[in-house]
Amino acid sequence: MTTAITGEIFDIKKYAIHDGPGIRTTVFFKGCPLSCWWCHNPESLSMTTHRLYRPERCIGCRECVTACPNDAILEFEGKLQWTAADCRYCETCAHVCPAEAVEFIGRTMTLDEVVAEITKDTLFYDQSSGGVTISGGEPLMQPIFLMQLLDACGQLRIHRTLDTSGHADTQTVLKIAARTDLFLYDLKHMDPEKHYRYTGVSNETILTNLQQLSRQGARIIIRFPVIPGINTDKENIDRTGALASSLPGVIGINILPYHGTAEAKYRNLGLKNHATDIERPSGDVIASIARQLESYDLEVKIGG
Repeated sequence: MTTAITGEIFDIKKYAIHDGPGIRTTVFFKGCPLSCWWCHNPESLSMTTHRLYRPERCIGCRECVTACPNDAILEFEGKLQWTAADCRYCETCAHVCPAEAVEFIGRTMTLDEVVAEITKDTLFYDQSSGGVTISGGEPLMQPIFLMQLLDACGQLRIHRTLDTSGHADTQTVLKIAARTDLFLYDLKHMDPEKHYRYTGVSNETILTNLQQLSRQGARIIIRFPVIPGINTDKENIDRTGALASSLPGVIGINILPYHGTAEAKYRNLGLKNHATDIERPSGDVIASIARQLESYDLEVKIGG
């Protein structure tokens, strides 16, 4: 391995059971070309480090104000004010905060460092037919690091799953496919105009890459996020089911009900949340969508 190879990572989750078969370690890459209204990992959208502040944890000790070397945190009318333009992201405020109210999300890691974290759980992979899942963000935004990581895991005989939106250059996707055992492939909307409206990109490349992967013999599980009022109409479900059932590489489809658990993240990151009016789908809605997709002879699972 070459320690000079680095990637931008925002989390490594151990003992994951919803990101592919068996017990897995999920590595979350930073950066995403999409901006889905319902994104539950808003800290992954940018390649840069995010500062997350949880005001409910703050005990008013002012340690961060005193310690900040750039005067990026000031007290104004009894409240702490952070100025992003003055911040150098040195993380001093997070280190001195006794209440852990401040967190910096995202760090540069070497290939060796990531592989070392993955291999700590080899015993669990062997016992459960698990492995590593690369997620994000969008891992395809860091193709060189992704390929090197997949190669390293392949050399260690670790099962490799890629969770992706599929929005990338087709040749890059096919190179990745040669190093990947299973794809978790998002299908957010079949209508190109609505896809663009709610994600910021067209679905043309996404659908092309899905078809190319199927032709190349890739194993694919479609992930369909259920977003009420956006993609739950019968026509969209039918088009999703028809496409999935026509591709020999698709071995199943997972229904992922929308949940609003990321609301606090948006607030604490200072990011706009487009999903404030989206409600969680009812059990009846989920069951109806599952039946509709099953009518296309698809193996349907609710959840990851």
